[in-house]
Amino acid sequence: MESTEQAFIALVKTYERIIYKVCYLYATPAISLEDLYQEVVVNLWKGYPNFRGESKPSTWVYRIALNTCITFLRKEKNAPLFVELSPEADRLDEEDETHQMLRRLYDLIARLNQMEKSLILLYLEDKSYEEIAEITGLTQTNIATRLSRIKEKLRKMNSKGEW
Repeated sequence: MESTEQAFIALVKTYERIIYKVCYLYATPAISLEDLYQEVVVNLWKGYPNFRGESKPSTWVYRIALNTCITFLRKEKNAPLFVELSPEADRLDEEDETHQMLRRLYDLIARLNQMEKSLILLYLEDKSYEEIAEITGLTQTNIATRLSRIKEKLRKMNSKGEW
C-alpha cells in the first residue's frame, strides 16, 4: 500500500499543470509564481488528510489553488495589475500570430478582478458550468451570466487596445 506522502506527490504531479496555470494568473511582480506555487502545495498538503473524495481531485485542487492565491494576494494587499511572462514565453517567436494572441489574452485576463480571473481560467480549461459551480460555490446560472459579462469585457478591452 502506498504511503500518504507518495500518494500526495503523485497527486501534485498529476495536477501540476492546473496549479501552475492558476498561480500564473495571480502572479505579480511583487508575488512570484514560485511563491504562489509553493503556498498552494503547502495548503494542499495541509488539506490532503481531510480530502474525502466527495469531489473529483481536480476540483479539489482547483478550489485550494484559487483560494490560496486569492488569500495570498489579500495578505500582500497588492492587487495584480499585470502578469510577467515566464522566460519561456519571452522566447516565443514574436512573429507567430497564435503566440501573440495568447500573450494578449493573458495580459487582458491579468487585468480582471480575482473572481473574474478564476471563472475565465476554469472556462478556458473546458470545465463545465457544473464543475465551475462546485469549485467556486456559485450557481450555474450565476456562472453563465458572469462568464458572458467577462467575455464581453475582454472583447471591449481588446478592441480598445487596453493592454
